[in-house]
Amino acid sequence: MSDTEQQPATLPRQRTCPFSPPPELEELRRTDPISRMRFADDSEGWLLTRHADVRAALAAPRVSSHPGKTPQPWRNLAPEMRGEEYLPGFLIFMDPPNHTRYRRLLTKWFTMRAIRKLEPRIEQIVTDTLDAMEAQGGPVDLVQSFALPIPLLVICELMGIRYDDRAEFMDMVLRLQDLEATPEELGALGAKMNEFMINLCAAKRENPGDDLLSHLIQDPDATPALTDVEVAGIGVLMLIAGHETSANMLGVGTYTLLQNPDQWALLRDDISLIDQAVEELLRHQTIVQQGLPRGVTEDMEIAGHSVKAGEALLASLPAANRDPDVFPDPDRLDITREHNPHLAFGHGIHLCLGMELARVEMRSAWRGLVQRFPTLRMAAAPEDVRWRDDQIVYGVYNLPVTWGDAS
Repeated sequence: MSDTEQQPATLPRQRTCPFSPPPELEELRRTDPISRMRFADDSEGWLLTRHADVRAALAAPRVSSHPGKTPQPWRNLAPEMRGEEYLPGFLIFMDPPNHTRYRRLLTKWFTMRAIRKLEPRIEQIVTDTLDAMEAQGGPVDLVQSFALPIPLLVICELMGIRYDDRAEFMDMVLRLQDLEATPEELGALGAKMNEFMINLCAAKRENPGDDLLSHLIQDPDATPALTDVEVAGIGVLMLIAGHETSANMLGVGTYTLLQNPDQWALLRDDISLIDQAVEELLRHQTIVQQGLPRGVTEDMEIAGHSVKAGEALLASLPAANRDPDVFPDPDRLDITREHNPHLAFGHGIHLCLGMELARVEMRSAWRGLVQRFPTLRMAAAPEDVRWRDDQIVYGVYNLPVTWGDAS
């Protein structure tokens, strides 16, 4: 490398405002939207920050999601964690045809029709959660009293998992997402979660119920039939993706509304805005904070840049969702925003399978919260809120709130 050749930058991670991505991402999107980058695993590749480029890359058939071919933007992984063999069934790390096989078996559980059948139960879970929160009286930690239990109850019911196992499960999920965890710690935690799910699958094979895991084990459309190890991998993925993301969106989304009281008032006074509010909060607070890693399998071109086979890509969803070419006044929270083609759920063949379930959860939860507690407000100074900036999925660890008369 010549002295004049620019060294790759390191991935920006430091926020100056907790409600916005690192400011370097905005500068890169403006001046160098396809930029050379060095990732935590010491690999070099490309960081994409513009909406059009991110969308194109995620839809390109010449990119791979396999962990052996993608950058690890957050941390280095042990070699055994870079293959599909590590967690069979973990389809977010798979390419076709394996990805196609698993996704086809799961799709029927996440169609609009299937989610509509589940919606009355979700509404009841929200009502019960808000009843318990009201009975407790303020102040409460909204994360523990609202954001965590609602999606956890929903996903445990969908998968037929005892709610009594929630504390152990939540602890494992949180530790798996710790950006400072070592490869050895991650491997041990992954093995522990997998063992838990394999034991659960074995029990369901003996005594099946009317739940996702039992149906996967018995699915006549599965050719060949899924093994307990495969169903366990799917189960681990569903638990993490179906709980962790929704819980953090409920926490950080509520905080964002409370810090924008005009937007809280708009939603309180016109609950018909709830669908637009959900989409805007997903855009504004894109919680997959570092982006989606991909690997290039064949030479390709992105916006005039030649990207070679074997090179790594990182698609920054937070940067794409603040692109002013797509979203006017992108840093402003506006729950009346009409055109909102955000990429919070990804794009392409890995578009989030559970996105409609997540939307129903958030719509039901925020609608219930605003209507039950119209005077909801912070019960602590903003600096007392602890942010999950040390995790792959962004959010808040705590959110003290209260309601009623300010006096």
